[in-house]
Amino acid sequence: MCRALGLEGHELVRVVTVLSEVGRDLLGAPGLRVDLDVASPLREPELFRARFTWSGPRVPGRDALDAAGRLLDHCRYDVTPEKHTLTVGQRLPASEGRPGQRAERARAALRDSGDLSMGEELRIQNRQLLQALEESRAQQEELQRLNAELEETNQGVVALYSELSAELEETNTGVVALYAELEDKTRQLRLASEAKTRFWANVSHELRAPVNSVIALARLLLASGADPLTEEQRQQMSLIAGSGSTLLALVEELLDVAKAESGRLEPHLVRTDLRTLLHQLRGTLRGMARDGVRLDIPDVRDVPELVTDEVMLTRILRNVLSNGLKFTTAGEVRLTVGTEDRAGRPWFVFTTTDTGIGIPPDQQDRVFEEFYQVLGTHQRGQPGTGLGLPYARRLAGLLGGVLTLTSEPDAGTTVRVEIPACPDLASPDAPPPGAADGARTGSLVVVDDDTTFIELLRPVLGRVARKVTEVSVSSRALDVIRAERPDAVLIDLAMPAPDGYVLLQVLARDPETAHIPVVVLTSTDPSDVDRSRLTHARAVLGKTHLTPERIALALALTPAGPDRIPPAEAGEQHTSGETTP
Repeated sequence: MCRALGLEGHELVRVVTVLSEVGRDLLGAPGLRVDLDVASPLREPELFRARFTWSGPRVPGRDALDAAGRLLDHCRYDVTPEKHTLTVGQRLPASEGRPGQRAERARAALRDSGDLSMGEELRIQNRQLLQALEESRAQQEELQRLNAELEETNQGVVALYSELSAELEETNTGVVALYAELEDKTRQLRLASEAKTRFWANVSHELRAPVNSVIALARLLLASGADPLTEEQRQQMSLIAGSGSTLLALVEELLDVAKAESGRLEPHLVRTDLRTLLHQLRGTLRGMARDGVRLDIPDVRDVPELVTDEVMLTRILRNVLSNGLKFTTAGEVRLTVGTEDRAGRPWFVFTTTDTGIGIPPDQQDRVFEEFYQVLGTHQRGQPGTGLGLPYARRLAGLLGGVLTLTSEPDAGTTVRVEIPACPDLASPDAPPPGAADGARTGSLVVVDDDTTFIELLRPVLGRVARKVTEVSVSSRALDVIRAERPDAVLIDLAMPAPDGYVLLQVLARDPETAHIPVVVLTSTDPSDVDRSRLTHARAVLGKTHLTPERIALALALTPAGPDRIPPAEAGEQHTSGETTP
């Protein structure tokens, strides 16, 4: 009957085995009845079911029930006071015939089976068991083959894992070695950077001071009150002064580039008189224009207030304009100044246009690389370091703005500098230009071992104070200051012992001198001095480009703590090279 229903192989054996075990356990039970049917649950395969019903105390064995639950797809055992019901079932394989066709075949198989003897039944079951054993043996052999393949695969995986582990360990060893090498290189770079910083500090002090002296002496000889010079001598002195100014500007530019690379160059924002700034540029650059080239710098009026770093802006515009003049042989170099409103805030736009040789498209990005110069015959005989445009762009960024360039070969170049009129970091209480009223103080004592510098500074101090006492030996300074009781003291930092730091501390501790204002003078860049040791100083002034106005403004400042020593209003931490003592 099972074969007629389509059950073959293991499924047939499972059904026959369960029904035989349950039938043996229940044989002889009162009212025993077995109903066989084929059910068709909704959306489920057809199910062959056998339902055993009986009464009395007999129950099937636990082994038979476990076998029915484990081997067949359906098993349910219900008990009531009247009867026991055990229903077991097995899903039938899919069939292409009409519904009920298999049930008809099963009924026909039962009718045609006749009466089977027990011996015949056992032979049939033995054949079925042998067939099942053969199938089981084949499956066992297949399982062994699969296990062997899996074992071989596992061995390959283990070998691959070992190989990868070895390679990873070797890589890790290389990474550790590389990391150690990078650490060593980083240490070497840090030491090199520190050595470079010390070098720039020494250059700042040792190189700028004699250059300043050369420029100042040349201008003293050219002054209207000096002894008359022949025309040839005057021309030679003018060349000396001009060359000295160029050298000083290059030195300061190199120093500022180094400071910008190390992040130590910061803008010092003050209210800027743009009209005066442009007037100074006009006078400085007029001599660079060749015959046949017109320099046009406007005289601005009625523009918004500009709060910026005056020295940085001057250098940006000077670099851009001088570049235009250098490479323009005919036509003009023009500067225009405009303003734009951006998000409710005014911005200044400085546009420089020239009619020069222009820059090839493939070189327009490279001109902003430090020390790079466009190759060509036009470069011959033209002085320069290749720092002008990179330096100008860096300064524009420090001022919160941008510098952009457009150019066309043989048609000229346009450089656009955009900066905010009043950056967020501006100090609105910075004194405006001309804050010093020009009134001279009573007396000054200047302490500096550089007699050449004192000689150059003498006419400048004469416009600041009615009486100036000069001290070239620092060990005598305290006695002179106590005796003179001056209105202010100017002290150099770099002197034989006691140096300016020590002298400043002595003056601060002495009740007789603690109230006297002190202004520090230094050939070193003011940003490089040890501010924590200058708490008694009113301001720090670089020796380069000292003017009566700067000194007077420094003396007019109210006393401040070490974090508020004004380095920009009284004297820039970076200087423009426009004026000298």
